[in-house]
Amino acid sequence: MNWQPSAGLDALKSRAAMLAAARRFFAVRGVLEVDTPTLSAAAPSDPQIESLATRVAGFSAPLYLSTSPEYPMKRLLAAGSGDIYQICKVFRDEERGRWHNPEFTLLEWYRLGFDDARLMSEVEALVAELLAPFRVLEPAERVSYSAALLRHAGVDAHRSSEAELAAAATRHGITCAAELDRDARLDLLMGLVVGPKLGRERPCFVHDYPASQAALARLKPGVPAVAARFELYLDGLELANGFHELADSAEQRARFTHDLQLRHARGQALAPLDERFLAALDAGMPECAGVALGFDRLVAVALGAKRLTDVMAFGIERA
Repeated sequence: MNWQPSAGLDALKSRAAMLAAARRFFAVRGVLEVDTPTLSAAAPSDPQIESLATRVAGFSAPLYLSTSPEYPMKRLLAAGSGDIYQICKVFRDEERGRWHNPEFTLLEWYRLGFDDARLMSEVEALVAELLAPFRVLEPAERVSYSAALLRHAGVDAHRSSEAELAAAATRHGITCAAELDRDARLDLLMGLVVGPKLGRERPCFVHDYPASQAALARLKPGVPAVAARFELYLDGLELANGFHELADSAEQRARFTHDLQLRHARGQALAPLDERFLAALDAGMPECAGVALGFDRLVAVALGAKRLTDVMAFGIERA
């Protein structure tokens, strides 16, 4: 039995220095550090995310380990917290591999009065500052989701048929026996074909995702409708996912309901919605943008690590 850490001491020291640098970054900007619960009576409805549940004495229903601090942080925003950030452990089932660990560290923050474009600039500034001791970054590229799919996968994200998306996957050597809907086919191409090609020379923000992938983002006016959502890629790795946040509780509930219907159709587990979060939206959440950044991946990029566990004290295999 191997009892030793997954990461070397030098990697752990670099990780600690980057954590300290992140806290300095937000302190200078007057962003408040907060700490929200790891356990919740609710779980996200997102079909792309699977939660881990546990039992706690005195509770008849299971409690769910946090997949993101997003909902409780937005409750703080609605209560008047102002700009906030959090560095915390989160948990996701069915995520295990070279760049995935069921338990990982997120850096998540929310900025009042920001839209997605302005938040991209702050994400770029943070990443450049944290990576400065290790490498100098060129200014980031910004490319639409549609342009990225067309450039690297040869498909039109808004108009290509499911058959055309399937054919593109085959052209790129991807075989998948599962029954996939249109968004799942796009996710497959983005994850296996497009994403690994992004951010190779400089950071790359992919923005304006299809409306069907809006998640918790508001929609932008125009045709076709797109979501005010972005992701950051560097060295072919997705590092961050951000939104100009949706604050309409009725629209948010409708999206959650649609997610649950999709999960049911796919045979996925169904968990209770976060009614406290929806009540906070009813009370009124301020105009803001928010982003979640995978801190372990950022450390891995800084150190040129070959896998996520090389920068974690103990990966899941040694937990």
